[in-house]
Amino acid sequence: MRHRQITRAHDVMRKNFIEIDGLATVADAIRTFKQNDIGMLIIKKRDESDAYGVVLLSDIVKKVLAKDRAVQRVNLYEIMSKPVVSVEPSMDIRYCARLMSRFGLSHTVVTEGGKVIGVMGYRELLVPWFEDDSQDKH
Repeated sequence: MRHRQITRAHDVMRKNFIEIDGLATVADAIRTFKQNDIGMLIIKKRDESDAYGVVLLSDIVKKVLAKDRAVQRVNLYEIMSKPVVSVEPSMDIRYCARLMSRFGLSHTVVTEGGKVIGVMGYRELLVPWFEDDSQDKH
């Protein structure tokens, strides 16, 4: 019997993410997306009892551009998704994929001790398959 190596969220998560205030405008977010070549922003908690939010490029397209709203006048808190569905760093990426699929998510955050330590999307979930094409992965 072949022992399968478990790939965990902390093995594939991206550690380069940006947290931004919910009062920032969509115009600010677009500049940040462009300057950092990212597709997701974490919206900071207002205080310890608050929850994180996220804004994706798709949120801007669907909730601002498609509705002909002014990017300079819309704040991120108006279009963010909150609370964020998060995963633990030790979670097997197969379960991360199932969770994301079940809730229709393209991205999620990895949290530890109530703090965001990484982000993960479809690309990160597929990293193990791209790293070693010679192995049979199921």
